[in-house]
Amino acid sequence: MKNIRNFAIIAHIDHGKSTLADRFLELTGAIDKRKMKDQFLDQMDLERERGITIKMQPVRLIYHSEIATETPNSRRNNRIDNFELQSSDGESSNSNYILNLIDTPGHVDFSYEVSRSLAAVEGAILLVDATQGIQAQTLGNYQLAKKQGLAIIPAINKIDLPNAQIAEVEKQLMDLCGVGQQEIYKVSAKTGEGVEKLLAAVIEKIPPPQEVDGKQLRALVFDSIYDNHKGVISYVRIVDGEVRGNETGLLMASGASFKISEVGVFKPWPEKKESLSSGEIGYIITGLKEPAKVRVGDTVTKIKNQNVKIKSYKFSGETTKKRGEFFPDVEPLPGYKEPEPMVFASVYPTSNDDIGALKNAILKLKLNDPSLVYKTEFFSALGQGFCLGFLGLLHLEIVKERLEREFNVDVIFTIPSVNYKVVMKTGDIKDVFRASDLPPTDQIDKILEPWVRLEIITPPRFVGAVMQLKDRHRLNYLTTEYLGNLMILVFEAPLSEIIVNFYDKLKSATEGYASMSYEFLEYRAADLVKLEILLAGEKEDSLAKIVHRNFVEEEARKMVEKLKSVLPRENFAVAIQAMAENRIIARETLPALKKDVTGYLYGGDRTRKMKLWKKQKEGKKRLKERGRVRLSTKAYLDILKMG
Repeated sequence: MKNIRNFAIIAHIDHGKSTLADRFLELTGAIDKRKMKDQFLDQMDLERERGITIKMQPVRLIYHSEIATETPNSRRNNRIDNFELQSSDGESSNSNYILNLIDTPGHVDFSYEVSRSLAAVEGAILLVDATQGIQAQTLGNYQLAKKQGLAIIPAINKIDLPNAQIAEVEKQLMDLCGVGQQEIYKVSAKTGEGVEKLLAAVIEKIPPPQEVDGKQLRALVFDSIYDNHKGVISYVRIVDGEVRGNETGLLMASGASFKISEVGVFKPWPEKKESLSSGEIGYIITGLKEPAKVRVGDTVTKIKNQNVKIKSYKFSGETTKKRGEFFPDVEPLPGYKEPEPMVFASVYPTSNDDIGALKNAILKLKLNDPSLVYKTEFFSALGQGFCLGFLGLLHLEIVKERLEREFNVDVIFTIPSVNYKVVMKTGDIKDVFRASDLPPTDQIDKILEPWVRLEIITPPRFVGAVMQLKDRHRLNYLTTEYLGNLMILVFEAPLSEIIVNFYDKLKSATEGYASMSYEFLEYRAADLVKLEILLAGEKEDSLAKIVHRNFVEEEARKMVEKLKSVLPRENFAVAIQAMAENRIIARETLPALKKDVTGYLYGGDRTRKMKLWKKQKEGKKRLKERGRVRLSTKAYLDILKMG
């Protein structure tokens, strides 16, 4: 075990994590050069198209060290050698090191992926772009790693670029990590410069897993995927003990027993092994066909008597108690803190016949993306569907793309919103994310909205531009912190104000230099009103919104103008109205569809035409009195696209 190193690469989005992982794959010979391609560990087409990492990806590397002395503190050419390694799998020898690398996402919406990765390793490389410096998610990921007590190796990437600001970024890292200049590694993941030295630092500075003899199996499930033939395949970090194929495993939280059909490691493709031992990272094929039984953060162990008949026990909501010979006397691992959904939206199949396929797709997607939260619901405009909770708008976009691409389900998503807490006059508290679900005004005591701590990192020259966004988006300024040549502006903000378009406005105001991250604080009372849309005098619940009183008139005008541009014209004039607190505050009129009823006439007295025009006018009047407008799916989707 002393020659095993488990580590992750953490950074802000687009700082070169996946490219650095590519160089590690090449350096260790894990991938044949003929098969090598950029972003090799990004397995999804969606990741390659967008140029971002969405899912963490583990890989096992074998590093052959060549030149060193017998003592770890004495080294030449930054290489390490002559550690004794005892292994039964034939991979390792005296100068070989097993490196379990996990490539992680960089966007704030996928921070839960990062936190799960960090719980499975002993160290991390903190990578910073030399042209951009420390960004918001660099800071967030660093704090996650510190909370886990990991060894952190700071590194500066893209030093080959002509606009690299190496000295400035060094100063930022020294201030952040409290390290000396000589402890910061400088690399170019594109050219490979300094990469081998950084890999040697992983062996030197990241401690091996702690070895515990005689312990029963405890394995942490940090991710899972579903295979139609093999069932659930769980990605695990073996904390204690050893696991082999054909043994009977047990998931301690759900109480599900299963026959282990195979164990193995990622190279980076799954490769079967005889066993996985303490300190290793790999996979276990459970054979379970019910994705709900396998939960990220669960503990895999083995039952005491391998000869007894396999049984399953329903999840009780608490830690499963020992039940005779089925449950070994081991303590489950702490697992993970459940993520708090930030954004909510409803999803419906375009055809009601596909509701079953959509449900199965969501269950399998949740297995691979445990931050996704869902519950069933019914909505009159769209039928049966699901309410989904996301960590952000990018998370929502990725889930939509994956449902359509990976599971071939055509879906409709409603306008995203945040979760509000409505305090009733009776004292009850109701969760509401859709305005149509708001109780009557006379029953409501107050409405609470979620607030977050918002950190914006920007060069000093853009501070004024950032402050101009403050009032329009109801930000409360707290303090300013300094990090090298950068400023960290700290605000408190309503989540609803920053999930839509705020990031784009921030980038525009700062010429693309600023970055932001946020974390949930609490629910606070707010002066919110329900904005309703009326089409031909009838309320359209699917278009209702919860808006702050200060911006309700502005939002009302935008809504009626959008609807006028996307609604198809009817045979009668349609009044499009926006109403708040029983008061009409904006209106547009969609003109009637005109038909030339006199087109077939030729010659004759004009009174013939006038009779037809009068008849047409009376018909339109009758239609206007009793005509109804139904919001079509196409029109609804057009409104969603307009934002």
